[in-house]
Amino acid sequence: MDRLLTVEEVAKLLGTWETSKERFPRRLIAERRIAFVKVGRHVRIKESVLADYIAANTVRAVARPRRLRVVA
Repeated sequence: MDRLLTVEEVAKLLGTWETSKERFPRRLIAERRIAFVKVGRHVRIKESVLADYIAANTVRAVARPRRLRVVA
């Protein structure tokens, strides 16, 4: 069973705590861009859901072909 994270913990894991506190994770929740669990009046996010969100929004690097230098 996944651990349920608080909105504060999610913000800290995403690295947004210092700049926007809970605003960014709460916006993700309000826009339904991330799945969440309601526990009474509290909102929690499963660890696996956060990992899936990060994986889905990770931009992979593109390997450029190396050019050969021609020395005259």
